[in-house]
Amino acid sequence: LNHTSDQHSWFQRARRARPGSIARDFYVWNNNTEKYKEARIIFKDFETSNWTRDPVASAYYWHRFYYHQPDLNFESPEVVKSLRSVVKFWMGIGVDGMRLDAVPYLYEREGTNCENLPETHQFLKDLRRQIDERFRNRMLLAEANQWPEDAVAYFGNGDECHMAFHFPVMPRMFMALRMENRFPIIDILAQTPVIPENCQWALFLRNHDELTLEMVTDEERDYMYRAYAHDPQMRVNLGIRRRLASLLGKNWNEIELMNALLFSLPGTPVIYYGDEIGMGDNIYLGDRNSVRTPMQWSSDRNAGFSRASPHRLYLPIVIDPDSHYEAFNVEAQQNNPHSMLWWMKRLIAMRKRYKAFGRGTLEFLYPDNHHVLAFIRRYQSEVILVVANLSRFVQYAGLDLSAFKGTSPVELFGRTEFPPTGDSPYFVTLGPHSFYWFALTAVGSVADRQGAQRAPLQIAVNGNWTNVFSGKGRAVLEESLPVYLQTRRWFGGKTRQIKGTTFNEVVPIPWNSTEACIIEIQIEYTEEEPELYVLPLSFASGERADQIREASPGAVLAQVTVRQNDGEKSGVIYDAVLDKDFCKSLVEMIVKRRHLRGSFGDFVASPTRVMRDALNTSIANLDVVSTRLEQSNSSIVFGDQLILKLFRRVERGVNPDIEMGYFLTERVGFPHVPPVAGTIEYRTKRGESAAVGLLHKYVPNEGDAWRHTLDALSQYFDRAVTKSFNELFGPLPAMTFVELLQSNTVPSFAGELVGPFLENVKLLGQRTAELHIALASDYDNPDFVPEPFSLLYQRSLYQTMRNHSGQMLQLLRRNLKTLRGAVLDEALKVLDRQSEIMNLFRSVLLRKISAKRTRNHGDFHLGQVLYTGKDYVIIDFEGEPARPLTERRIKRTPIRDVAGMLRSFHYAAYTSLFGHLGSSMVRPEDLAALEPWARLWNEWISSTFLKSYLDHAMPAGFLPAAREELNILLNIYLLEKALYELGYELNNRPDWLRIPLIGILQLLQTREAAA
Repeated sequence: LNHTSDQHSWFQRARRARPGSIARDFYVWNNNTEKYKEARIIFKDFETSNWTRDPVASAYYWHRFYYHQPDLNFESPEVVKSLRSVVKFWMGIGVDGMRLDAVPYLYEREGTNCENLPETHQFLKDLRRQIDERFRNRMLLAEANQWPEDAVAYFGNGDECHMAFHFPVMPRMFMALRMENRFPIIDILAQTPVIPENCQWALFLRNHDELTLEMVTDEERDYMYRAYAHDPQMRVNLGIRRRLASLLGKNWNEIELMNALLFSLPGTPVIYYGDEIGMGDNIYLGDRNSVRTPMQWSSDRNAGFSRASPHRLYLPIVIDPDSHYEAFNVEAQQNNPHSMLWWMKRLIAMRKRYKAFGRGTLEFLYPDNHHVLAFIRRYQSEVILVVANLSRFVQYAGLDLSAFKGTSPVELFGRTEFPPTGDSPYFVTLGPHSFYWFALTAVGSVADRQGAQRAPLQIAVNGNWTNVFSGKGRAVLEESLPVYLQTRRWFGGKTRQIKGTTFNEVVPIPWNSTEACIIEIQIEYTEEEPELYVLPLSFASGERADQIREASPGAVLAQVTVRQNDGEKSGVIYDAVLDKDFCKSLVEMIVKRRHLRGSFGDFVASPTRVMRDALNTSIANLDVVSTRLEQSNSSIVFGDQLILKLFRRVERGVNPDIEMGYFLTERVGFPHVPPVAGTIEYRTKRGESAAVGLLHKYVPNEGDAWRHTLDALSQYFDRAVTKSFNELFGPLPAMTFVELLQSNTVPSFAGELVGPFLENVKLLGQRTAELHIALASDYDNPDFVPEPFSLLYQRSLYQTMRNHSGQMLQLLRRNLKTLRGAVLDEALKVLDRQSEIMNLFRSVLLRKISAKRTRNHGDFHLGQVLYTGKDYVIIDFEGEPARPLTERRIKRTPIRDVAGMLRSFHYAAYTSLFGHLGSSMVRPEDLAALEPWARLWNEWISSTFLKSYLDHAMPAGFLPAAREELNILLNIYLLEKALYELGYELNNRPDWLRIPLIGILQLLQTREAAA
């Protein structure tokens, strides 16, 4: 508001108008330079006076800044009227706010310094009133480079500017950092008056001007020049013309610390463009242009700022070696999750979660160590503790937190719960230039979330329901997702502490009036790597919403009110797998090879030649059923024609389920797998892909082999309960499965107790062998050609198993406090025998093993086999979901699959015995008597399966010929699988934990007896 350019039409008109006319009086004129002598010259480097003579007007005009920026005359009613019209125009077309540049200098009066005059505040009150009468949610920001007691006047009584820059606090943050002393920050904030409730300070570290040193003492200015601008080329006017990263010498710890203070001190943080990526400057450009170079968007020509010739840019881009635009640009940092850009994004997201940062009170703590700045931000029930080390060395401090006795500081970024506070000083240790943001919470409030009850979310949006994925709705959803995920069977991170969730990609389904979106979410943990999940969500209102609330309340993420011009519509956002229209849209997407374009990539669908025979009706007529089986992905059945697997946890790279499905279907024609009909992948703009969906031709079946096995076990236990185990068998011998084959311990009357299931197991062993033979049959494809064992590989195999077992046992130890009764006793026994576990794995190093490594199923168990009534069909080649995608494609001995199936028999036996899934009719008083029968059944069935498998697989040449080598491989893989199950159940189904614990103990007992 203060001035215009000397090229502005108003000034060109004024200089030619006669003195005293309305046009002439748009600016301040005088015949000499003697007026307003007490007004300081602000830009002493460039101007020697606030008056400049205009040869056209033959008079002097007034300017507080550069000569080419003449000040407007606010004493003229026409100027005030014209400026109000300008403000009305811009706010009328949607501008949300205005920065009132140089607002203290609007009026001049003889005998004053021409700053902060009462007339200025009356003008602002009138302007604010007129804006409030015409517009809603508009903001005025005062740029008043003044001491706090003067700057606060620009808030008025809450009726002038909504915000004002807090200029004096900015240089003192830099002073405190270089002095390694908290005093400058505490001192200036102590001098800052209380502001009206409806106003806010704007804090900043850098802006488009120089780092101004007007509001510091002469001594402080001299210190800042010596600390941050030793080269005179870095100075301009009364300030330093450098960007944040350059000022701090690219010291990223200091940059992070300063931003953390910016975001946690009272006020709204303002970030200057480019500082979020550590952009550099060019001090050899004149005036303030050193910090105004083009934004660096990419490594392309002109840093992606413009396609014009580089010579036509308003300023040259930065090419200094340590700040070169090819290294420091948005594109490069967007693709690097460890970049400063992503660090700043996480900082912003964290601040938004806590209102105390923006609205809370400020209470300084005063530890003895002056290097440490500590303060409390408090708003309603939120209490935030900020502790910052201003020193370049490690520091410690004792904080007086007795007022918060009984609370636990929870570090906000890692969600790590620190020891509770008490009456004694609370000691913290900080690394060089580091900081903590703590939430002081009631002890135990950051406990295990598995039992958390999820209150229904209530969100209101305008326009379309998909607006919940932006703005405040998005923040609410992202914050609530961790609790929702804990209730989802397919979520595999239940024992890990979630640090945060983010919607990476939200892509609406644009056809068939489907109200659904495919969403990729990123989940960050306090430990281990982030994970990506696919979460399709649909919106339903009216009667359909009521049906979902009643039938599937756990699938509802939020209740939403959509405000539209014709009224409000209430509904629910829920898991789209339950939305038949969404499910049909996925099939249509594959059939028609459709793409869904997102912000960072595309969802791409592709059919195979099988699709032509698989679908013999219109998609609209398909009967859709979403299965509710216990599994890590979601399966959708389309009548008797197709079945779609929707991958929940996704990873970038080749998915083995798709890769092996294509290989078995189209390369070798293996008949005992369902043919692949199509796929859906998410392809990023960087060329990476991740499998989202896999469509198969439906195979008519009577359920999976797991259910078939449980039915057989139910009949087995019915027969066994009438017999005396000890009279028939006595104590069971402790032998490995290979030893059982050699001793031929399966009696002839086993068929009477087990029934026809024994013959089915033989067939399953045969089909498993045939699968492995097919996977080892292609010597042209490097991804499938068999490879021999070597001593080096055996050492690697041992190390892998050792590492994995150590991690699983550590996970078990961390969760001991959640276990009770027999499960706890068995867990302690397993932990006590850790050395025996390691010794069993070490057996793979005792001799060279003459076997081959091939591609195999990877997660072979009874649930991965369909029973057709007379044969078996093998499904789901995804591998173990908890393992990384690349690890699942590693070639291994087929014995690993065999061990997986043997462990599955064990699972079935004890699931039936203990009654998981309601599968047992065993009375509690019969459990002890029937437990040896369960173990006997497991030995009989496993021996039968193994014998059939070996009979068919041995001639293929990929198994070891020596029984001792076979015994070693089978034992280590059985133990590895049991330990994997241990971790899986801890993460997904803690009430199933006893089964892998029993399996581990039985394996160790068998080895002990053999020794």
